Amino acid sequence: MAANTPGLPGPLQMEMTMTDQNSETPQRPETPVDAGRRSFLSLTGAGIAALGAASLLPSSNAKAQTMSETWDKTFPKSDAVAHRKITFANRYGITLSGDLYEPANRGDAVLPAIAISGPFGAVKEQSSGLYAQTLAERGFVTLAFDPSWTGESGGAPRNMASPEINTEDFSAAVDALGLQSGVDRERIGILGICGWGGMALNAAAIDKRIRAVAASTMYDMTRVMSKGYNDSVTLEQRTANLEQLANQRWLDAEAGSPAYGPVSLELKGGEPQFVVEYADYYKTERGFHPRAANSNGSFTLTTPLSFMNMPLLSYIAEISPRPMLLVHGSEAHSRYFSETAFAAATEPKELLLIEGANHTDLYDKVDVIPFDRLQSFFEQHLA
Repeated sequence: MAANTPGLPGPLQMEMTMTDQNSETPQRPETPVDAGRRSFLSLTGAGIAALGAASLLPSSNAKAQTMSETWDKTFPKSDAVAHRKITFANRYGITLSGDLYEPANRGDAVLPAIAISGPFGAVKEQSSGLYAQTLAERGFVTLAFDPSWTGESGGAPRNMASPEINTEDFSAAVDALGLQSGVDRERIGILGICGWGGMALNAAAIDKRIRAVAASTMYDMTRVMSKGYNDSVTLEQRTANLEQLANQRWLDAEAGSPAYGPVSLELKGGEPQFVVEYADYYKTERGFHPRAANSNGSFTLTTPLSFMNMPLLSYIAEISPRPMLLVHGSEAHSRYFSETAFAAATEPKELLLIEGANHTDLYDKVDVIPFDRLQSFFEQHLA
């Protein structure tokens, strides 16, 4: 295993060392995406991929933001939807910020609702907001929210994550929706994108108020941080990663604040194709947002700690008898996360593969995201 740089594991807050050692042969015929993935499987560090590989190179110690009242989304505002900002608290007392979307001509109708978050390292002004606005156009009350410690939500230090508390964030969003007038609290679903897909599945397993759950281009962040891509990290490597994380705790304790790495996705050339695809979304006009860790910052170097031994999807079978829909691109480097989750879940369940789509196509490409299927899924199961 190549030595890590002093920057240490996490959202690729260390230099990326690429090697084919310990990689696994894909179970389907290799594609160009697979080839890129193979060269990335053994990135050094604890879940190197850690943070969804999207936080791939890291965020600054940004402070919580006062909620903006201007339209600062990465997508145009719809005239068919009414939008307003709300705040709500999770069970740990962290105040979360969300964008509430409703059909503009809803009248006095009592409607089903969907809470939406992700991707990992993104903010509600990006992909989750696009999903939320589009589904509101189709008849749902939707809430796109920033998870704890990110975007306009509260929590300090900034730009960190926790499998427990971020799972709780989804349940807190359900609380917030259920308290809205005109929302039927017996008809609330959730939808997670990328790393928040795994959080959504975990929330649905434990929170029986959630009537249906969907995950788009899902990552299991505990799996990738603790085991690397395709579970390629050896026990020796894992032990070294944990030792580095422990050392970083001493450094943070001595400094009195957590360390962060360099700004995410500042590519140098030679990165795997899927990393280039992340940058094409987060670092360009297509998806850049100044509050997003993946666009303009990084997570704390010790963020992987709580992900290393708390597997998110241990109880995925307990989502049943409520329905689960997984959506993934056929060419996504992350496809195996959805395939494994689908195999572990019980009926009713569906895995929808979008032919030719890569991981980030499902962030914002409205001609690729299967909104018709998402609409019919939630209409059926939140009826």
